Amino acid sequence: MPGNAEIEAHRPEKNPVNPRIPYHYLHEREPDHTGKIRQVHTIFLTNKECPFRCLMCDLWKNTLDRPTPEGATPQQIRHALERLPGATVIKLYNSGNFFDTGAIPRSDYRVIAEMLSGYDRVIVENHPRMCNERCIEFAGMLDGKLEIAIGLETIHPEVLPRLNKQFTVDDFVKAAEFLRENGIDLRTFLLLNPPYLTETEKSMEWALKSAEFARRQGAGASTIIPTRPGNGIMEVLQKRGDFVPPTLRALEKVFEKALDTVTGRIFVDLWDLEQFSTCSRCFQYRKKRLHKMNLKQQVLPRIRCQCHEA
Repeated sequence: MPGNAEIEAHRPEKNPVNPRIPYHYLHEREPDHTGKIRQVHTIFLTNKECPFRCLMCDLWKNTLDRPTPEGATPQQIRHALERLPGATVIKLYNSGNFFDTGAIPRSDYRVIAEMLSGYDRVIVENHPRMCNERCIEFAGMLDGKLEIAIGLETIHPEVLPRLNKQFTVDDFVKAAEFLRENGIDLRTFLLLNPPYLTETEKSMEWALKSAEFARRQGAGASTIIPTRPGNGIMEVLQKRGDFVPPTLRALEKVFEKALDTVTGRIFVDLWDLEQFSTCSRCFQYRKKRLHKMNLKQQVLPRIRCQCHEA
C-alpha cells in the first residue's frame, strides 16, 4: 500500500495559485431536502495543502505550501461574490479541511461568518478527525445552517484503510454523531471504482452500501464521484492493475440504482466527466440527463445510441 512518501514522489507539479484569489468559483442549482431547487455558490478556496495524503486525491494541485495568510480567505470569498449572481446556499471548498487552522485561520471565522449573513446554508468540507469544537464555534457565528461534507469514499473494510485517508469507519461514525448532537448537518462524498476495487459490479455494490450507511449516520446528501486518474500515483496503480477508471455507463447505472433504493438526496459529480465516455455522439446528451437527474432526484429515460455504451 503506498504511503505518504511514495504518493508524493509520483506527483506532477502544482498549479500556480494566488492566496488572495480563489482558484475557481461557479454558480449551480441543487435541490434541498424538500425538493426545492436552490441557487448555490461554490467557491474553491486557495488554501494550505491538506495534511493528509489521500491516495486518489488531486486537489493538492491548487494549494499553498505554507499556512494561509490571515485575511486571505475573506478576500477570496469577496472576490468570488462580487462576480457571482444571487444565491441562498454557499459551498466553501478548500481542497482539504475547513477546520484545519493552517488552512483557515481561526481569527478569520468571524469575518467569514459576517460575509455569509445572507445565506440559509453554508457547506464546508472537513476530515472526521477535525470535527471538533471549532465546528461548533463557527456554526454559532452563522445566521444560516452549517453543513459539513466528509469524504467517506467507501466503507469497504479492505479498501478504505488502503486509501491513506487516516480515518476508520468508526471515526466517521463518531464524527457524524458529534455533528448531529451539535445541530450541524452532514453530507458525504463517495467513490465509484476506488483503487483496489476494480470489478465494476462490486464497485457499484459498495458505492450503494456506502450511501446507505452514510444515510443511516444522518447524511442528508451523498455525492458519488467517479474516481479519476491524474495525480501520478493513480497511473502507477492503473499499470499494476490496482485501479480501473469507471465507465460513464457504470456511473449511470449506480446513480439509477441509488435513486431507486437509497433514501435522502443522491447526486453524481459531473466534473470533467468526458474522460469516462467513449462516444462523442451521445456524451453531451448523457451528461445533460445526469444533470437533470441531480435536480429532479428521479431516474429519467436512458439516452439511446449505437455505441457500445447504450
